[in-house]
Formats: sequence, C-alpha cells, structure tokens
Amino acid sequence: MGVPAIQQYRVARYILNQRWRGIRRYPLVLMLEPLFRCNLSCRGCGKISHPEEVLSQYLNTEECLDAVDECGAPVVSIAGGEPLLHKEMPQIVEGITRRQKFVYLCTNGLLFKKHHRAYTPSPYLTFSIHLDGPRHIHDASVGQPGTFDLAVEAVRLARHRGFRVTINCTLYQGVTPPEIAEFFDFMMSLGVEAITVTPGFNYDRASSQTSFLKRSAGKRVFREIFKLGQGRGWIFNHTNLYLDFLAGNRTYQCTPWGTPTRNIFGWQRPCYLLLDEGSAPSFKALMEETEWGNYGLGRNPKCANCMLHSGFEATAVDDMIAHPLGALRLASHGIRTGGPMAPDLITCDE
Repeated sequence: MGVPAIQQYRVARYILNQRWRGIRRYPLVLMLEPLFRCNLSCRGCGKISHPEEVLSQYLNTEECLDAVDECGAPVVSIAGGEPLLHKEMPQIVEGITRRQKFVYLCTNGLLFKKHHRAYTPSPYLTFSIHLDGPRHIHDASVGQPGTFDLAVEAVRLARHRGFRVTINCTLYQGVTPPEIAEFFDFMMSLGVEAITVTPGFNYDRASSQTSFLKRSAGKRVFREIFKLGQGRGWIFNHTNLYLDFLAGNRTYQCTPWGTPTRNIFGWQRPCYLLLDEGSAPSFKALMEETEWGNYGLGRNPKCANCMLHSGFEATAVDDMIAHPLGALRLASHGIRTGGPMAPDLITCDE
C-alpha cells in the first residue's frame, strides 16, 4: 500500500527536471477549485460564505483543462466546494487523467454512491474523502449528523470498485490524540491508501474563528499522535519531513507557489487559503508578478497560524531533494516526539 511507484517516479522526475533547469519556483500540485458551492457547512471552510451569485459560478471543462495545461504540475487536487456537485466533473477528471496527471478528487462522500459509476478506476485517479476524525468529531465539524457514516460507506464502496482512496483529515481544537489514533487505526483497516492530515487554518471567512489549533498547541497534539502511532502501521500522504515539521522539529517557511490555485476568480494570490488577496489573469502572471515576500510566517499576520500541507509540503519536498541523507535518517529513526522544539519563525501566541 502507499503511493504507487509510477506516481513517485513521475513526480520525482518532474522535480529533478525543474531543479536541473534552475527553476526556483515551480508548482508541485495544482489546486483546482471549479466551484465554491457545497452541500455541507463545515465550520472551518471559508468558501461557502460567498454570496449566491458567486456560489452559482462554475469553471467549465475547457477552463479546467486549460488551467492544467497552463500550470503543468504533475498532480491536480480538485476541491471546492463539493466537486461532485459539478455536472461536468466526470469529463474534467477524464481529461486530466488522459494527460497522465495524478488527480486527487476531494469529496465529502455524500454524493459518491449516486455518482461513482461515472468514474473509472485508474492509477491516475484517487478519491480523497473528507473525514475529520471519529463520528462525533466529524459530524460536529461539518454540522450535519450522519455524515461520518455516509463518508465511511463511500470509502468502502470506492475500495470495492477498485479506486485509489485516501482520507483528508483536518484537526481542530478539542481533539484528543487517543481519539485520533483510534480513528487512524479504523481508516487503515478500511484499506485506504494513505491519510492526509493537517491542522485547520483560520480562514477570515470561516463561520467559527474559535475552533482552530494555534501553532504551539498543534505541535504538541501532533507529537502525541505520532507517539501513539509508533508501530501501528499508519501510512500518510506526506513526506516524513512535513510530519516532522508538524511535530515541531523543523523550522520551515511556506512556499505557496508549490500549490497554486485556479478558481472561479482566476489564479488566486498567494494561495487558496487567503481569499481576499486578489487574483492573477494567468499562471504566468501569478508566478512572476505576485509579491511572494509579502506572505509567510513573520511576513503577514494572516499566515501566523498556518501549518497546512498546501503551504509547507512543497518546502519539505525541496528539503528532501536538497538533503536526501537527512531524509533517510529521519525515515530510519522516526519522528522525535519529545525534547525541545525547533525555533519558530514567529513568536507563538501561547
């Protein structure tokens, strides 16, 4: 189990080619958001707060495929909103996989049973199903009872049909490491390929601003989770270096250009997390005209509590390529869950 060798090879080849060409900033994952409309009202989401005239807009198939071609990243994460609400989503996915790009189709799972026959299992397609912890935590997070059971049903059905399946888990205040450890055990028992995990980010537009883990608290939570996970066989859809960063053992600055976002407004600056920073008319303009130095830890107060993989996984990948022996040592010895934490780039608020 784990990321298939063909995906590891293609992504590694792409990264090495960028570095050989001397390209400093390059995209690793395209965040494609063809719509903001959703059938849930998650407390940590800032997209659904837009007015109806925005929620009614969609990127069509041609616009989505143009963005994939324009960006050139080897991986495309299709988010939203809820992508399965998009009537052209099967055509969008088919067009991307035909280009031999690896698609992670993010969904809350509620519509999977209705729409799964429109998709064909492929090594290029993964359903990333949103589950924020065990039943009581997840249902409270998304604001609707019964969603955990429907999402688990979607995982089982997707695995039965032969799809690649990961889960996408966001942790908020109030979670306990033992609960998350048991939840990860359950997810692995369902046969998911890997777990994507990250602390929630305090979107300006999020309906609840009191639910998010602060940086120092988040590091302590992840240390305890990783301590409980020793020997339990969890597989994460991350580099070990990013997980080590979550545990407070590494000092990283974000690299938002590693995960550029194309949504209904254009190419969003600087990332999909900051919704009010404007957009660029093209990918080229996004990369060349964005004032990247205005964003990141210690540079912009909006970024102060962010530890999301969308900002820091590309940093970890770059570190892994630049220091392979250090990455191998970490893989051999495991993530440190005690002792002093690495210095932060900002003064923590706790």
